[in-house]
Amino acid sequence: MVLIELAGAEKHYQMGETLVRAIDGISLKINRGDFAAIMGPSGSGKSTALNLVGSLDLPTKGAVYLDSRNISQLDESQLAQIRGQKIGFIFQSFNLIANLTAKENVMLPLLFQGASSEERQQKAQELLQLVNLTDRMGHYPNQLSGGQQQRVAIARALANDPEIILADEPTGNLDTQAGEQVMAFLQELNRRGKTIILVTHDRNLARNHAKIIYSMKDGKIEKITKKINHKWEAVS
Repeated sequence: MVLIELAGAEKHYQMGETLVRAIDGISLKINRGDFAAIMGPSGSGKSTALNLVGSLDLPTKGAVYLDSRNISQLDESQLAQIRGQKIGFIFQSFNLIANLTAKENVMLPLLFQGASSEERQQKAQELLQLVNLTDRMGHYPNQLSGGQQQRVAIARALANDPEIILADEPTGNLDTQAGEQVMAFLQELNRRGKTIILVTHDRNLARNHAKIIYSMKDGKIEKITKKINHKWEAVS
C-alpha cells in the first residue's frame, strides 16, 4: 500500500537572478513498510526531496501525498501536527539540545504532544533502553560520543511512535563502527514495521540496507533499482 507519493514535484529557489531547480519534476511512490534510499551526490536534490516528504517544505509545483492526503495544500499548523504524529527525523548533525540531558531530549517531542510528566519519563526510559543508553540518560550531548548522540536522536525520533523515519545522512559524522550500529537500529525498526527513508551519497550504505533505491542527479530521478530475490535490478 502506497504511504508516500511525490507527483510531478518541483522545488525552485531564486538566487539573485538565477532560478535554481533543486527538484525538477520527480515522481515516486514509497509503500508502507519500505526501507527506501534516496541516493545521489551533493547538490543532486536528495535532501530537498526528503524535506518535501517530511513536510518540512512545500513543492513549488506538483503534489506530495501522505496516506492519500495532499499535504502540499495544508497550512503550517496542520503540517506541524503531521510531523509530530507521523514522522520522526534523524539528522547528520544530531540536532540535540545542548542544555538538555539525553532523557530530556527524548522527552521533548512528548511534551509538545501533551503527554503527562509520568508518560514522558517512562517512554524516554524505554526508548533509551532500546538504543542501549540506559547508563547515559543523565548525560548532556557534549558528554556523549557521536554514536551515542545519534542513538539519542533515534530514540527522540521514536518518541511519538511515528509511522515514518526520515534519516538524512545519519552516519555522516560517525566512525565506521558507530555508523554500523545506527544502521542496525534502523533495520530493526524496519523489521518492526516502520517505513524508513534514508538519504545518502554512499552507494554501499544504500545497497547494504535499503530495499529500493532512488538515484538522483540534477534534481531528477535518474534510476530506480529494487532488491528482488537478494539481487539488485533496475525497475525504471
